[in-house]
Amino acid sequence: MSSIPIVGAAPARPPGFWRRARANRSFMIGAVLSLLLVGAALLSLVWTPYSPYEMDIPGKLQPPSAAHWLGTDPFGRDVASLLLMGARASIMVGIIAVGIGLIVGTAFGLLAAARRGWVEEAIMRLADFGFAFPAILSAIMLTAVFGAGMVNAIIAIGLYNIPTFARITRASANGVWSREFVLAARACGKGTFSITIEHVLPNILSVLIVQATIRFAIAILAEAALSYLGLGTQPPQPSWGRMLSEAQTLLFQAPQLAVFPGVAIALAVMGLNLLGDGLRDVLDPRLARKR
Repeated sequence: MSSIPIVGAAPARPPGFWRRARANRSFMIGAVLSLLLVGAALLSLVWTPYSPYEMDIPGKLQPPSAAHWLGTDPFGRDVASLLLMGARASIMVGIIAVGIGLIVGTAFGLLAAARRGWVEEAIMRLADFGFAFPAILSAIMLTAVFGAGMVNAIIAIGLYNIPTFARITRASANGVWSREFVLAARACGKGTFSITIEHVLPNILSVLIVQATIRFAIAILAEAALSYLGLGTQPPQPSWGRMLSEAQTLLFQAPQLAVFPGVAIALAVMGLNLLGDGLRDVLDPRLARKR
């Protein structure tokens, strides 16, 4: 007598990345705002309503109109053009500064997790020392020696990101080094470097991506603060922070000059923070289920 096989329901497959992303409100809102930021920067490469470097003193402080969508500044420059060019500066500073922190900090964090002992202790103490010099303080020190400018602002923000990525990488990598597949790789004779590259780094990439997104938002905010203080992007290169600085004496006469760059900074930072928060949930669905 032949037995009749019992057909059970197939196990449910976990939803893919894009399906989880579309269902995550923070991710979608953050992605839209971040794409607007990137789109503004890319658009400024090929087109702006007016030249952001062209002054028109007789046409200064005009309110928003059909000719100048967001009005003009005290030098007669088109505010919309300045905002588009300012987006490019913010993205450039964010990418390079976060890249410096990500590459150098991740390398130090992986080394600390792999070697342990005095190497780990030395790297962590250096990271603690780095936290004593925030981006603005580092920029002031660099400015005193080399002068103000975008390059010094990028270096200052990048140096501030290194200890952050080093700590996060080391903590995440320590958890991976105790996993069974890493122990099996060591039993097979693989070296520390091979295990780090083939097993540890791929398993902490999601954490690094989320942190890089959040640090990008902080870098944009830091660049705006440094430019507001006169330590960041220098004239004639447009910058959102310097636009705020130039508008502070005209708050009652032309408040829109402070509102537009302020809103641009707020939306950019909020979008990247929401994107990072959404990425954290999408890349690790267990966090979303706990909420």
